[in-house]
Amino acid sequence: MNNYELMFIVRPTLDEASIKKVYEDMQNVVTKSKGKILSSKEMGQKELAYEIEGYKKGYYFLLVVEANKETVAEFNRIANVNENVICHLIIKQEN
Repeated sequence: MNNYELMFIVRPTLDEASIKKVYEDMQNVVTKSKGKILSSKEMGQKELAYEIEGYKKGYYFLLVVEANKETVAEFNRIANVNENVICHLIIKQEN
């Protein structure tokens, strides 16, 4: 297992309850795939560096996880198909 930083940005038009649900759903992708969340951080709404899907702002979240490559692949798949996640990034940490 390796450590990864999983960052994702949620569309800014969602209400607070929907944003929280997306956050919980993305955490569940990791835990249900036998990954372990080492830390999680809600970074709040921030200005995007460039417009994404017509949005200039988004809600940023960061998960630091211990996971295998299958868990990371599943996170990537879910982030790609979830219409409320407008962008995501996966970084493998050096051990």
